Amino acid sequence: MDYEYAPLRLPPNVDRLTAATQLAIQAEFSGWELARVRLFRDGTRQVMLRRRRVNQPQPGLSY
Repeated sequence: MDYEYAPLRLPPNVDRLTAATQLAIQAEFSGWELARVRLFRDGTRQVMLRRRRVNQPQPGLSY
């Protein structure tokens, strides 16, 4: 399988529920799935999303 990846960085003021909601919306409407989450000491989250690469254009990320 060939995947495309989209890195996101969520600031420390974004709580877990808000982050989960944002990621669920991306998964539902743009076909992204969660590949990895790293939580840093300062509260920043580094999120890696992935989706299968297809030949048809797909919607991008919305922030």
